[in-house]
Amino acid sequence: MSDEPRSERGFKTAVQPFGRVQEFGPVTTNMPAPERALAIGAHPDDIEIWCGGTLAKWAAAGCTVHHLVLTDGSKGTWDGDRDVASLVATRQEEQREAARRLGGSEVVFLGWPDGELRNTIREQWEVCRWVRQIRPGVVFAHDPWRRYRLHPDHRNAGYLVTDALVAARDPLYFPDQELEPHRPDALLLFEADVPNHVEDVAGYEEQKIQSLLAYRSQYETTLGIEGSDETADVSPEELSVRMFAEQIHAQLAEHGAVAGISAGESFHRLVV
Repeated sequence: MSDEPRSERGFKTAVQPFGRVQEFGPVTTNMPAPERALAIGAHPDDIEIWCGGTLAKWAAAGCTVHHLVLTDGSKGTWDGDRDVASLVATRQEEQREAARRLGGSEVVFLGWPDGELRNTIREQWEVCRWVRQIRPGVVFAHDPWRRYRLHPDHRNAGYLVTDALVAARDPLYFPDQELEPHRPDALLLFEADVPNHVEDVAGYEEQKIQSLLAYRSQYETTLGIEGSDETADVSPEELSVRMFAEQIHAQLAEHGAVAGISAGESFHRLVV
């Protein structure tokens, strides 16, 4: 769940365009789909927001897509009376359904408390273990160097993954795991401060939108979709969903424009 301000239309500006896309030097496009990819997000919904189109495209090409969600999402509501255990269970169900709509496979929840994620040896050990077990060709993660970010989970998730990848590739880190080291071919940092890579997701826009609509618990807080019990030809919720879809298309157009692509998702690409 994002902490960005709401726009004049009532939607969060984090929904469109998510980040301030900047052109910086040469921009690469369209990596070959790896055999396996691992997307790591701070909360349920972060992965779909930032790289859902790319994951759908790669899954369609035969890539096995794994999701690793670091926190339990237990603070993802504005209702102070909401039962926390019920919210956590709901967000896990939504995450599994969203991953399914993208063609993903396994979803792993590490379950650290929402808002309390830290980058310590304990967390690095756990993320490193999953990288070594899954052995992905590409890892997706939050950009820890994005400026002016308030949410601590997004910052800490980015540093946690980058530190864990250094451990995963080198054999003398965490030998107690008894797992072979693994070095992914690339790390794609989403919500990038300075993007240098774009994946063309034309044809996968609707799949991304439908994966995000699986998060009904986040309609108000993150997606900016307003509900209503009123009976009308077009309900306020349906209208909000249409406007949300328009924003996603606009976001994909803006990110794709960095590389002259009509619909894209932008990243900062690093060699691990």
